[in-house]
Amino acid sequence: MTEPPAETLLFDVPPPPTPVERLLQLADQYTQHIDALDLLLRATDPPAPDAHTASAQRLATDTQSAIKAIRGERLYESVELTETVMRLKQLTFLTSASADLSAGAARELAALAPEAAVSCAVTLAAETRRRRWATAPDPDDRLSAVQRTALTEIACGHVVSSSSLGREFMRSREPKALMSTLRALETKGLAERPPRSAHAAYVGGPPLDRVRLTSAGITALASLIGSPPAGPSTAPGTTPHPLPATAQATTRSR
Repeated sequence: MTEPPAETLLFDVPPPPTPVERLLQLADQYTQHIDALDLLLRATDPPAPDAHTASAQRLATDTQSAIKAIRGERLYESVELTETVMRLKQLTFLTSASADLSAGAARELAALAPEAAVSCAVTLAAETRRRRWATAPDPDDRLSAVQRTALTEIACGHVVSSSSLGREFMRSREPKALMSTLRALETKGLAERPPRSAHAAYVGGPPLDRVRLTSAGITALASLIGSPPAGPSTAPGTTPHPLPATAQATTRSR
C-alpha cells in the first residue's frame, strides 16, 4: 500500500461538520442572504432583477445537501425527524422559487428561514441524543445560561449591534441580549460582528453590524441545543427505573 506523502501528515484535517452544525451554518447563510436583500432593497438604485439569483440557487443547493446529511445518519424514522426533513424540503422549494422572483418577493419568502433552520437543528440534535446519547458531544461548560440563550438568538439572526457617540448598543428580540454577553462571547471566539452588514434601524441611518456565530460558536451551540438538563447521576436519554416493591416498602417504613 502506498504511504501518503510525509508533508500531508503535518496538518490536522478538521472533521466534517455534523448534520446539526450544517443546519446552524445554513441558518447563518440564510441570515446573510436576507441582509444582502435588505441592503439591495434600500440602495439608492433599484436592484437588478437577477441580483439575488445566484445566492438563492446556492442556498437551495446547500439546503438539499443538509437533507442528504441528515439521511446519511440513518436515524430511525420518527414523526419529529420526518417533519424536520419536510420543513427543509419546503425551504428548498421556496428558496429555489425565489430565484425567479423580484428581490422584494424573495425577501418575504426567506424571512423565516433562519429560525426554521435553527428549529430543525434543535429537533435533530434532540433526536440524535435520544438514540445515541453515549456518543453525543459534551455540552460546552464554559457558557452560562444567558450566553447559551444569546448564541441561539444570534443563530436565528435576531441580533445586531451599533455604536453612537462612542457607545455600543445591542438590538435583539426577546429575550434581550446584552452587550456584556456579546463581549464575553467574542472573547471566547464564539461570535463576531462584520461591520455594516445589516440594514439601518431607520431610514437614512447607517447600516448596522450583524452579530454572527463563528465556526467555534456553531460547534459550541451544536453541543448544547436539544439537550434537556440531566441529573448528576442520570445519563441523557435514560429514565430511572422504579424501585422494586420490597425496596419501596423498606423506604416507607423508615
